[in-house]
Amino acid sequence: MKQVKLAVFIIIIIFLSGCGSARYGRDATLSQDIGEYYKAIEKYRKARKNEKNRQKRIEYAYQLAECYRAIGLYDYAAQNYKFAIRLGYDDTEALLHYADMLRITQKYEEAYETYRTYLDAVPGDERALDGVEAMQKTQEWVANPTRHIINPIKEINSRESDFAPVFVGGRDNEIYFTSSREASTGKKESMITGQKYTDIYRATFGIQRQKWEKPRLLDENMIINTGDEEGAVSLSSSGEEMIFTRCRYDKSQPMGAELYSTSQSRGSWSNPIKLQIVGDSIIAAHPALNPDGTEIYFVSDMPGGQGGKDIWKATVDGGSFGRPVNLGPAVNTSADEMFPFVRDNGDLYFASNGHIGQGGFDLYHAFKNDDGILVVENMGSPMNSPSDDFGIAFVSGENKGMFTSNRKGSRGDDIYSFVVPPKVYQIEIDVFNKETASHLDGSTMRVIGTDGTNLKIRARGGKFKMKLKPETEYVFAAFKDGFLRDKAAVNTIGLDDSKDFRFTMNLTPTDAPIKVDNINYEFGSWELLESSKSALDTLVQILVFNPTITIELMAHTDYVGSDQFNFDLSQKRAQSVVDYLIEKGINPERLVAKGYGETWPKTVNRKLANQYDFLKRGDELTEEFILKLPEAQQEIARGINRRTEFRVLSTDFIQRFDAEPEG
Repeated sequence: MKQVKLAVFIIIIIFLSGCGSARYGRDATLSQDIGEYYKAIEKYRKARKNEKNRQKRIEYAYQLAECYRAIGLYDYAAQNYKFAIRLGYDDTEALLHYADMLRITQKYEEAYETYRTYLDAVPGDERALDGVEAMQKTQEWVANPTRHIINPIKEINSRESDFAPVFVGGRDNEIYFTSSREASTGKKESMITGQKYTDIYRATFGIQRQKWEKPRLLDENMIINTGDEEGAVSLSSSGEEMIFTRCRYDKSQPMGAELYSTSQSRGSWSNPIKLQIVGDSIIAAHPALNPDGTEIYFVSDMPGGQGGKDIWKATVDGGSFGRPVNLGPAVNTSADEMFPFVRDNGDLYFASNGHIGQGGFDLYHAFKNDDGILVVENMGSPMNSPSDDFGIAFVSGENKGMFTSNRKGSRGDDIYSFVVPPKVYQIEIDVFNKETASHLDGSTMRVIGTDGTNLKIRARGGKFKMKLKPETEYVFAAFKDGFLRDKAAVNTIGLDDSKDFRFTMNLTPTDAPIKVDNINYEFGSWELLESSKSALDTLVQILVFNPTITIELMAHTDYVGSDQFNFDLSQKRAQSVVDYLIEKGINPERLVAKGYGETWPKTVNRKLANQYDFLKRGDELTEEFILKLPEAQQEIARGINRRTEFRVLSTDFIQRFDAEPEG
């Protein structure tokens, strides 16, 4: 009899446990269905703990993972997806979501293998293929970061959630933001996040201390901030009108997100008015006014969207609104798009977990290209991270602002500042005397740019420096009396980052003959070899760039052969060079051909002395000097004497043009 009673007692315990787990399971499902994920997690955990049925425990594990994923606790989501899959959960969606969580938590090898397993079961699934591509893109974004500099704002952030900042009047010294910190007026905990109800806060930047002051409630009179949840603000360009999100509750049951409008006069806010943009029982949240206040963007799950929560817009005319228009598949996906912001140039920024990105929610930039087509771009690293990044706002007219992230190092949802430092382009030019290799004092730099720049600046001490403008082409020309000019060209078009340009200009003195390297002829002939023409083309450029000089082309031979033969050959070679230059468009009046045969041996200059250790500067390579050298060195010295040079005869040539004949 005692054994029978014990058996009945055990059955009763099991029955009661089953009833308890079933109740927890039903409550959890109800909470999950209405978006109370934090409450649902508590119920599912209790249900799973008390549930004896294996299949139900597996189902609870999967739903736990879904709830953790919904509130951005991706590590916990991954653990529960893994548990459900290992116990035999048979819906392939679990594999896909598990792969996503592994990717977001940067377990890329496991993620890749899980995506492949899923694709074996569901070939060609776009979501899985996007996940694989997202891992590849993430590596590219991290390897090639943008120029954004980001920092958490410690004076503003708390242990709770702080997010969605906006700048008052577009200025950088005052913000409104949303927070669930301890000072909030709502005393209840959100069934979605487990934190206190959110309120709208205000923070100002202290100029003297150069830091943000302690944030305070925007309104302590229960006009804006109430016992419900308020947040996600948009302001008019003046900052005097505000549209915000309010989530009302009836006996702790959410009534959905709604948009309210209020205005400020003499420091006081008017009673908020609910905006009639969407119908009743439809979510409307995260407002964003365009710069002139003629359009409002907002988030809703109303029918006619792409799936999940979408971004919509409506025209604003006084207190009335046009019919909402979905932004379409370029912006919205089957997942969620949230927290829109319209910059003062009209570009749209938003957060999405549906486009290809690094983590849960990433920040995106939407703009129209030159063809008028809407393009959406991921903002890359470091703006985006493997975690959630959202709620961006810009300071008017500047490439800086704030955004929200729960990335590694954050205490939750924290507010970060960002700035893109201006691109700085600078050029430094050293001007040298080509013969002495020393800085050339007293030279002048002529600067011409496609932006209209036209300057003459003294290069003091042979050094020149200036800042350049973006998207501009420049030509720099250095000149000084008694020297040939030199030039350099740079451009800043299409440069993605700051850059310092560094050049050396070598001005050749005109008080001595100037050798033209690499001028070669057929043996015993005056016919120019084809290889010589590129060197002569350089001479053409010198003459074009120095249009007032006239020159003498000087051809020299060594002492081998008769004097007359060498003289005739050198004259014909000099004339060959002149003929080539004329053919290239150089005025014949600027050119004189002169052959010197063997009569003008080369005097060793600095360059030759550095090149050949058996020669020293000032040596004259006469026949007598050369014959004293070893045979191998004699050939080198004779080769040096066989040369083509030019010297400047005058610097005041003026091009004359014949008058056109009268018709």
